[in-house]
Amino acid sequence: MDLDDILGPQRDDPLAALLREDLDRLSVAELEARAAALEGEIARIRRKIDGAVNHRASADALFKR
Repeated sequence: MDLDDILGPQRDDPLAALLREDLDRLSVAELEARAAALEGEIARIRRKIDGAVNHRASADALFKR
């Protein structure tokens, strides 16, 4: 069992805070800017995942008999 399962997410978890944030107070322009920033972050995360997968595949190929 993971510690997060026992304690729950940390109170200062930025992702949890982001998901709880009230969007009603934001203008359309602010919402569009936020969406663009999040889409950029998603692209960055996907690049990191791809790199990790490729790195793992390279390591597996190197040590495979």
